[in-house]
Parts: sequence; C-alpha cells; structure tokens
Amino acid sequence: MPQVFVALGANLDQPVKQLDAASQALATLAEPDSYRISSYVQSKPMADMDQPDYINAVATFTTALEPLALLDAFQAIEISQGRERHERWGARTLDLDLLLYDELQLQHPRLTIPHYDMQQRAFVLLPLYELQPDLILPDGTQLAALITEAMRQSLHPLQTPV
Repeated sequence: MPQVFVALGANLDQPVKQLDAASQALATLAEPDSYRISSYVQSKPMADMDQPDYINAVATFTTALEPLALLDAFQAIEISQGRERHERWGARTLDLDLLLYDELQLQHPRLTIPHYDMQQRAFVLLPLYELQPDLILPDGTQLAALITEAMRQSLHPLQTPV
C-alpha cells in the first residue's frame, strides 16, 4: 500500500486543538499501526500576511485510498473543522495538504503531487525530516539537502503536551 505524507497547519480557533483533532481524523484513513505524526512547530504566515502564527506538523501513514479520494477525505476533515476558503494563504482553522504519495508524480486539475511548493517551506521540510530523515523525493532530491540553517531558525518547536 502507498505511504503518504500530509502537511497539517492551523492558525485560528485554538490551532493546537485543531491539529490534534485533524490527527485523530487522519488516523482513521490509515492502515492499522501505520500512522505517525511529527512534533508541532510554530511558523510565521507566508507572504508576510497580517494574521496569527501557524502551528504545523506532518503526518505519514499507509492507506488504501487513491490520491483523489484522499484529497476528498482531507477536504471533508477541513470542512468539519470549520475551514472556509476566502483567500490564498489566508488564515484558517485547518489546512491539510497531500505532500507525497509514494513515488507518484501527478498533475491533475485538483491535485499536484509532490506538493507544488513543499521544497521551499521550512514548516513542511523539518517535520518531514523528523519523520523520515533519509527520504528521497520522487525527483531524486535528498530531503536533507534541502534543509538550511535559516529554515531551522525560522521555526519554533512547541512543548510536547504531558
């Protein structure tokens, strides 16, 4: 079964609780004993937008769902948690992005895999590295080679809940 990696992000309505709830929902899409999630990190909004900081993580699991069915499931989770789409990179209760689906490279009107801009996003790369440091992307790029010290400095790890 394919292994997928999913980015989670939220900056409205108690973001940590949003990610906790999303993590529980994502685990229901996973094959038994395959679900793992990275530590949560705090990041600044993209494009210097005037909004609260984000809480981000990456999850990985194996699933029987095909890519578009997975996208539909992600969007249903987002909607159930109050997601409204008003502007690109706008504040949100939850954002779930399919980063990788095994080695698949897909260009579809609804979905691009690997995620179109993941290689420039510290809030994606560092949690992804935590989960699988030896990961090689479908284009042959080593994940570790993409991570810079500036990326490391841009994120703030959150305390792990007790």
